[in-house]
This record gives sequence, C-alpha cells and structure tokens, in this order.
Amino acid sequence: MSEGIVLIKKALRKKIKLLKSEMGESDKKTRAEAVMKKLECSSEFKNAKTIFIYWAMDDEIDTKYFILKWAERKKFILPAINGDELHLKEFTGVHKLKNGDLYSIPEPDGTPFHDLGSIDLAIVPGIAFDRHNNRMGRGKAYYDKILSKLKGTSHLIGICYDFQMVENVPVEPHDIKMDGVIYG
Repeated sequence: MSEGIVLIKKALRKKIKLLKSEMGESDKKTRAEAVMKKLECSSEFKNAKTIFIYWAMDDEIDTKYFILKWAERKKFILPAINGDELHLKEFTGVHKLKNGDLYSIPEPDGTPFHDLGSIDLAIVPGIAFDRHNNRMGRGKAYYDKILSKLKGTSHLIGICYDFQMVENVPVEPHDIKMDGVIYG
C-alpha cells in the first residue's frame, strides 16, 4: 500500500468521524430509518432469502430494528470477529447474541455459517463510498476478505449517511466494489 493512499484514507476517516460526531441522536435515527426504508423497497431485498448484514456499532447506520422486524421472514447472517478473520454466524435471536472480542459488537453465539453460496444479499457498512460504488472501511480489511468470496454470487449493497458519499474513495487491489450504495 502506498504511503500516499494511507494518508488520504487516514484523513478521510478523520473527516467522516468528525461529521458523525456532530450528528444528534434524532438525526441519526431519522437518516437510518430513511436508508433502511429505501433498502426494504429494493428488489434485491424483496427477492433475498438469506442476507449478510451487520449489527450496528454506534457510529453506523442502525440495522438492529430492521433485523428484528424481518427476522421471521428472512435468514440473517452476521459477522463475528475472531482474531484477524471475520466469520459468519446465523442470527437466531437477540437472546443468542454475545459481546464480541473486538469492539464489543454483539454477535451470534453459535456455529459458523459456511454456505456462502446461499447468501443473496450483503448489506455492508463503510466509512466512505463513492459514485463508482467503491468502499472504504475501517482499515482492517475484515469485510473485503468476506466480500471477495461473495462478489459475483451475492448482490453487495453499501449503506451510509449522505455525507459518507464522497467524490472518490482511494482504492487498492484488495478493495471490493459494491453493486450499489444506499444513503440518506
């Protein structure tokens, strides 16, 4: 990775973090609801049976209520971090979530999910996206490793706040492009 790209990504992460910190809770909730409503209306979501999605951190588009709303009609697969790897596990209810090792993000407490070919849709967070559907994450490449296995068989949709849509996201060979981005 070139030093120039590293510095650009670092500055962009800092800028987005500042913008997120300036949002009020009511604004975050309203924007997240708008994004999730757009997602619900998409044909990709309507046709999906198995969905890879994240349980939101405080600074991400909130997915919790969305997951709970649809859990009886869709199969949700959530990430679980184990060392340097992102493993997938099926969501089977809030009572089966435990705090993860990294970031203390709740994750399913169960056996790993390996049937990647059955995942119809991946709903992906990011720090920034651009109009070319490029995505920049937190810098650990957790999602890129999984998304590289899903690309071509699953529809990849990034979700974010409108200010996370930027002119150009600096990309590297390992970065996986989304099939679309929903923002609000």
